[in-house]
Amino acid sequence: MCVVALAWNAHPRWRLLLAGNRDEFHARPTAPLAAWDDGSGIVAGRDLEAGGTWLGVDARGRCALVTNVRDLRRPQDGLSRGLLASDYLRGEDDAPGRAQALLPSAERYRPFNLLLADAQACTWVGNLPQVRLATLADGVHVLSNAALDTPWPKAETLGARLRDWLDAGDGQDFAPLFAALADETRYPDARLPDTGIGLERERWLSAAFIRGEDYGTRASTVVALNHDGGGVIVERRWGPMGVPLGETRLTIARSL
Repeated sequence: MCVVALAWNAHPRWRLLLAGNRDEFHARPTAPLAAWDDGSGIVAGRDLEAGGTWLGVDARGRCALVTNVRDLRRPQDGLSRGLLASDYLRGEDDAPGRAQALLPSAERYRPFNLLLADAQACTWVGNLPQVRLATLADGVHVLSNAALDTPWPKAETLGARLRDWLDAGDGQDFAPLFAALADETRYPDARLPDTGIGLERERWLSAAFIRGEDYGTRASTVVALNHDGGGVIVERRWGPMGVPLGETRLTIARSL
């Protein structure tokens, strides 16, 4: 994922409400959102190159999400960060336990942000510029290609639109969230980060929805998990230049 807004314990129905876009090269092989057929209980899209996922849930009501950290002035090698999400969902740890266990090995992975949620807690781990861990307070948080709650313009805007959705009180109609994820607004140069990719590319990547021939937004996803662990996950998929490729909506029924 490359821009995410999430509400943790901020809605009477949804323990976790998350909306995010995954940006990636269109040539990278990917399987769409589905229940994995390996007995893991994972419901997620799948990176067919490295085997992990960028966002997924499981039958225990846990959720995992990973983004890269964009700073090309620093090394970008290491283990696949997508495995961080799938390994958590395959395992038995709660979110704080898995986050703590990851700290000694976090530097072995490519630069990442990792969100882990369970029935009780939501945690963030990042490994650039150093390994850090935080437990999320109740409320709305944002994440892009920098540390948790870094005020990148597209993340701030998405967070504001999530707050508007929460204030509206419906809790069922995800259309406004998908509209926010489809926003192609580019922001003034003075508000853009400097991540070592040059100003023109910073401008292009400043939008929530990235439209490109070789690289761009490939999935827009909303996850809504209730306080019992069940819920729904909806994925809209996009091809080169933002061509729609389909939508999948799956109900998550918690298995005790």
